[in-house]
Amino acid sequence: MKLSARLQLLANWLPSECRFADIGSDHALLPVAAVRSGRATFAVAGEVNDGPLEAARRQVAEAGEAGRISVRKGDGLAVIAPGEVDAITIAGMGGALIVSILDEGQAKLAGVHRLVLQPNVGGEFVRRWLLEHDWYLAEEAILEEDGKIYEAMMAEARPDVRERNAELYRERMLPGSQVCLTRELQLLMGPRLTTAPNEVFFAKWESELRKLEGIRRSVASSTLEASRQKEAELARLSEQIEEVLACLPKDKR
Repeated sequence: MKLSARLQLLANWLPSECRFADIGSDHALLPVAAVRSGRATFAVAGEVNDGPLEAARRQVAEAGEAGRISVRKGDGLAVIAPGEVDAITIAGMGGALIVSILDEGQAKLAGVHRLVLQPNVGGEFVRRWLLEHDWYLAEEAILEEDGKIYEAMMAEARPDVRERNAELYRERMLPGSQVCLTRELQLLMGPRLTTAPNEVFFAKWESELRKLEGIRRSVASSTLEASRQKEAELARLSEQIEEVLACLPKDKR
C-alpha cells in the first residue's frame, strides 16, 4: 500500500513497534500501512461517522489485518481505554477540533508518549494546547499535496518538557535584523518551521497575508468603534508577519 506524502510523514513519526490509535481514521489507510510495515504492532481505527467507519472496516478486512487493527465507532478518544495505546494520530481536521478531541479525552492520554497531529487549519491552536499541557513539539513539517498546504506536528511526553519548551519558544532576534520572533509569533507560525522555512512555508504565509488584508478591508468598512481597534490589530499582525518573512533566509525557498 502506497500512502500519500502527508500520511507517509505521519507514519514515519510513529514510534517503532507502537500500539496507536488513529482518530478520524477514514479508510484506515494509516493503520493498515503502519501494521503491515512493522511500524506498529496494533492499531485502533476510530471513526464517528458510519460511511467512513464502513470504509475502514472494508479496508482492514481486505488487507487481512482484522487481528491487529480494531475498527471502532466513537467520538474522539472515546474509542480507546486508558493505557491501551502509546501513540495517537489525529489528522485531516481543523486545529480547533483536534484541540477539542484532546481536551475531552485527557483521561485517555495516560500512557501515551507521542502525539502525531495534522491540522488542516488552525495549527496555532494545536501548538498552544501542546505547550499549555506540557507536550514537547519535537518535530514540525509543512508540505503541499494536491494543491493544498498541510502542517504536521509530532509531540512527545518528556520529563524535562518545561525546560525544553522554554528553550523551544525562547524569543529570538532574526539574523541580521531588529525583528524579534516572539513566543506568540512562534505559536502562530511554528517555532521549527521558522527556523528552517521552505517554499511551501512562504507560500502559506503570503496567502495568509492576502486573507488578513481582505478581512482588514471588510472591518474597515464598519463604523463601529470596536472595528477601529480590530482593524489596528489586523494591520499590526500583518506587519509582524511581513517583517518575519522579510528576515527569514530566502535561499530556502
